[in-house]
Amino acid sequence: MKDVQRVAIVDPSDATREPLRNLLLGVETVWLEAECSRYEFFIDVARQSNPDLVVVSLDSDHAKALQLISHLVGEFPGMPILAVSARGDGQSILQALRAGAKEFLTQPVVLEELLIALQRLAQGRIASDGTSTSNGISKVESLVVAVIGSRGGVGCTSLAVNVGCNLAQDPRHNVALVDLDLALGDADVALDLIPDYTLADVALNIDRLDMTFLRRSLCKHDTGLSLLPHPMQLEDIGLIHEDHLQRVINLLRASYTHLVLDLSKRFTPTDFTAMRLADVILLIAHLELTSLRNVVRILHTLQTEDGMADKVRVVINRVGSEDGEISLPKAEETIGQPVYWQIPNDYKAMVGSRNAGVPLLKHSPRSKAHLSLVGLANDLCGKEQETKKERRSFFSFR
Repeated sequence: MKDVQRVAIVDPSDATREPLRNLLLGVETVWLEAECSRYEFFIDVARQSNPDLVVVSLDSDHAKALQLISHLVGEFPGMPILAVSARGDGQSILQALRAGAKEFLTQPVVLEELLIALQRLAQGRIASDGTSTSNGISKVESLVVAVIGSRGGVGCTSLAVNVGCNLAQDPRHNVALVDLDLALGDADVALDLIPDYTLADVALNIDRLDMTFLRRSLCKHDTGLSLLPHPMQLEDIGLIHEDHLQRVINLLRASYTHLVLDLSKRFTPTDFTAMRLADVILLIAHLELTSLRNVVRILHTLQTEDGMADKVRVVINRVGSEDGEISLPKAEETIGQPVYWQIPNDYKAMVGSRNAGVPLLKHSPRSKAHLSLVGLANDLCGKEQETKKERRSFFSFR
């Protein structure tokens, strides 16, 4: 789970303080430590509650609010301040930032913008404290991974499910899998989960969507992975539009450290939306002619959108499954770029895992496929493998 941020707010107006408070109460990573209706009393409130960050509404008395921000900066120099105002003009924003606010949001506050601002403030606070990980990143930052296949049957869902479960083993991670194969997805089957809600329910409630409802729509696997399943009824597919998906992914990204998006093989508008929002696109292929030809076609198509092709990492699945398979050098020559990762053929473990509805880490934790997928999950996070020799010779071929 992400660290909880202790927040204090000051807003003399009930009309704006109540909606802001309700938004904050709906954010899992926020603890509302204190709220105040008087600017002149808030310094004492901050001294007593010692929050991680404060939210100051400017509109009841702009001059007093700016003076309060300056006072807070002087007394609590390391405490981030979020300013909120219905006046979103450049001068108002500049005045708030000059007074010492780190972020500015316009009233009425939009949930996605609030979550992103809170995330930036938390990262900035940790960075200013001097804490960092071994690779220099101050906190586990959000990562969105889209998984798409070069054709049907290449193992996208198995890879997405197992990578998601492996990512969830790190206690610093909060991981969600979204099944975007809207017609024929089966991530729920692979995890043996019976969902109460699906992406269709989220789409039907998109106008009043908040984090409480969105979190309730995901079902939790005992590995720690959360799943947002595809619609159960085929006729519900039409309920889900690109703008719906964009909002859902942005909300989930602000609440989860890692998102895995299992796409369809049809390159629908929702698939392209997911790829645009992803940080990494894993393109799954086999070492056979049809699959590699489609990789070339897909890469060519993605090159038409700025920056999308640069996010693609080609993953070869089921290496060693056939005697007559195309060699790795020939495959790389064909697709015109290095292969990012190889997953060995481990038919018994993979089929047993799928039929049991149990991820490899529980079904076959010593299998070659599981070890390789652990390596892939670690590499996506920037982690080193246990030994570089193993990484070069078995898990990764870069």
